[in-house]
Amino acid sequence: MGFIGVQPASVPITSSDIDDGTIQPADLNLAGNYAFTGTVTGAGQSLRPNSLPLLINSNMAVAQRGTSFTHANSNNDNFPVDRFSFVTGSIGAFTSTQESLTSGAAYNAGFRKAARIDCTTADSSPASGDYFWFQYVMEAQDCLVFKKGTSSAEKMTVAFWVKSNKTGTGQLTVKDSDNDRQVAGTYTISSANTWEHKVINLPADTTGAINNDNGAGFRFEWWLGAGSSYSSGAVPTSWEARSDGDRGVSTLAINDNTANDWAITGIQVEVGEFTSSTLPAFQHESFGNNLKRCERYFQVIAKKESGDNEDAVLPFAQYSGSTIYGVYNFRTEMRTAPSLSCASGSNYFRWFRTNSNIEFNTFVLDKSSPLNCDLYQNVSGTQGSAGWVRMINNAPDGSLVALNGEL
Repeated sequence: MGFIGVQPASVPITSSDIDDGTIQPADLNLAGNYAFTGTVTGAGQSLRPNSLPLLINSNMAVAQRGTSFTHANSNNDNFPVDRFSFVTGSIGAFTSTQESLTSGAAYNAGFRKAARIDCTTADSSPASGDYFWFQYVMEAQDCLVFKKGTSSAEKMTVAFWVKSNKTGTGQLTVKDSDNDRQVAGTYTISSANTWEHKVINLPADTTGAINNDNGAGFRFEWWLGAGSSYSSGAVPTSWEARSDGDRGVSTLAINDNTANDWAITGIQVEVGEFTSSTLPAFQHESFGNNLKRCERYFQVIAKKESGDNEDAVLPFAQYSGSTIYGVYNFRTEMRTAPSLSCASGSNYFRWFRTNSNIEFNTFVLDKSSPLNCDLYQNVSGTQGSAGWVRMINNAPDGSLVALNGEL
């Protein structure tokens, strides 16, 4: 915005002009655009090089797949919220959920959802190769802001709200997927069943540039339990070549008792080094913008939940007497050509025809690209001719048709 009339001359501001010796936004009370030279600092006023949060859905608000998942005592990777998953490997059984918050420090900070996991079958003596962590994977091209692998590499700050029934020290390990390198930091839960805010600083890495592509870049692992193959080393506070024994040295062993739980929300990853007092404010997005960013990685075509009416999947055309095809154009361009994620079962879907319907169990993905896909199915007992267009609905609770482009 320009000035009307004569622009005022530049006036230097010194600490003596400010009552408490610190320049705060309220002290300036300026309108219009002003140029500053030198370094402008202030609590929570740091300038980011990124316009949007580096991690998507870090307030845990979006949960397209569902809000509760069972982890059997085997290898599992479930997403109770979009973009974040709990990874368990034969280290007990668990239930992961999107938790609703109604009180506590994280609630007071503006967060209403969290990702949570509860131990339902304990394993207090995990085998050497057992593992358990909470994970987020950044797209490689989104990691370039850290200038990793160059002489100008940037430090990283990771902050988050965490709560558990257990006190003790946990470990966050960050892996560079392109160069097979890793670094880690620790945090301490001081009070049981209490939301606490943690800040971890990680060093810059001048070794190993990250690719400018849509593959995996930084992989964030909050370790919650580990066998000796992942815990026999030392916490790598400096960047190193990947060593599995260093990845989960300090865990809270959430797997060792069925009374255990762990929850997290409000995760932010920042370029640079910050403390709890200098950390930039969390970047809250609208739910709509958050969902749109999530749909690059997972996109629902139709989903039937308890109490919902049947959902129209797609209009399908008869290719022949028994084969039907449907084309779906994605609402958001996906990261890659997706796979089909179809929660299916006996008579989950209905093909409507003249005064009746035919039920079938699932769909088949014919072709896909980042922009659209073709679904088809052979349905016995159809009526009509090639070229007819019919509607298909999903019938029972739990039926889901979605596209998965996750890393």
